Amino acid sequence: MYYLFILAVGAERLVELMVSRRNTAWSISNGGREFGRGHYPAMVAMHGLLLAGCVIEVAVAHRPFIGWLGWPMVVLVALSTAMRWWCVATLGKHWNPRIIVIPGAPLVDRGPYRWLHHPNYTAVAVEVAALPLVHSAWVTAIVFSAANAAMLNVRIRTENTALGYA
Repeated sequence: MYYLFILAVGAERLVELMVSRRNTAWSISNGGREFGRGHYPAMVAMHGLLLAGCVIEVAVAHRPFIGWLGWPMVVLVALSTAMRWWCVATLGKHWNPRIIVIPGAPLVDRGPYRWLHHPNYTAVAVEVAALPLVHSAWVTAIVFSAANAAMLNVRIRTENTALGYA
């Protein structure tokens, strides 16, 4: 079942990429300017490797499903996915995993953005830690949480500069 769960998360990511492509085209056609283009492929690769790491560690190291750990992690993955889609719904055509800013567009201050500048990144950080732990893949959880923290350090600084927070 875990492998199907990872497959479902991967399929959800592909849907996100389709939404992203549509929103990128719209943003660029409306004068949007992309920031941080250089690190975007590394971010996409990291998320793909996370999914592979979840599968490989469980298969190779024979990681067990531990109910008291796994079920709460499933809940965290579900909640983080819901949070990310709340972000998508709130931003509408402006949502994108790329950093694209349309000059003159107002900053969004509703939905989850009412409380956090970067709720999507918060949800991603939770998911990156929780997804491997569903099936006790603790090495993957540690490695990719560290990689994600490094990536978010770059992304958040880039995005804050692009949006005029810095």
